[in-house]
Amino acid sequence: MEARRLGADGPRVSALGLGCNNFGMKLDEPASARVVRAALDAGTTHFDTAERYGDGVSETVLGRALGADRSRVSVATKFSARVGGEGRPGDLASRVVDACDGSLRRLGTDRIDLYYQHFPDHTAPAEELLEALGRLVETGKIVRAGVSNADAPYLDRILPAERPSWFCALQVEWSLLVRDVERTVVPTACARGVGVVPYFPLASGLLTGKYRSRPYAAGSRLATLPWARRFATEENLARVDWLAMYAVEHGRSLLELALGWLLSHGAVSTVIAGATSAEQVRSNAAAATWRLSALELAEVDEMLTAGPAAVDG
Repeated sequence: MEARRLGADGPRVSALGLGCNNFGMKLDEPASARVVRAALDAGTTHFDTAERYGDGVSETVLGRALGADRSRVSVATKFSARVGGEGRPGDLASRVVDACDGSLRRLGTDRIDLYYQHFPDHTAPAEELLEALGRLVETGKIVRAGVSNADAPYLDRILPAERPSWFCALQVEWSLLVRDVERTVVPTACARGVGVVPYFPLASGLLTGKYRSRPYAAGSRLATLPWARRFATEENLARVDWLAMYAVEHGRSLLELALGWLLSHGAVSTVIAGATSAEQVRSNAAAATWRLSALELAEVDEMLTAGPAAVDG
């Protein structure tokens, strides 16, 4: 699998990372271990989890599943917000340090390769966040850090003019159906030398092609999770039909288009894709190989901007 640099000066990681949010929740430990093994076999070197996934269970399961392979991969996790969201000085720093110690314990490791602030904290002083993360870097508990779900103003607020070399990543929702980050967030990250890490690249499965008819399959995300159904608008379903046809015309699948389109953007360091089976891992890895040309990117952008009807007309 292709390796990419995380930001301007971060480590090299696999172009496709494994999202572990299903571990310990939708998947039990043996099933999670099979997914991890399939990812390792496919060349995945980046694994993404968070302390809030299953209240820490995902971290525990991932740590056990990696076992002796831990030393050859990059593990990312995220710390949650302060309890109650109080704005007292020192609260955020304490939360960062305590959460890191908990994650290290659950992962069964001596370091976290990439440590994210899971959601922005708009009331804490920016310097408090960076100082706490900097101390964790100095003590070797984390190697690099980043933020998740942040907008451009937040990134500018927390980063000084001279960005710390260990701050290298911004994780955001980005897909063919969710593109608002392209306006200001992605350009800001690029200007600051921060690598962009998209999650939900398949829009809860809508961009795999398996949800092109309704009712949705029992047990699927779109059938069981109200928040996932936000993707399934009539406009998005029409876009998915057009995108699927476009992919077929190019001898590709919709899955290849969804992953390849993201990976064709220079700002993207690695794409986080979850999986619930070893077969899904292998399918995603095989699909993450298409790099669209400038013309192809422009054609897709035209459809997504103007709408399928305008393009077809």
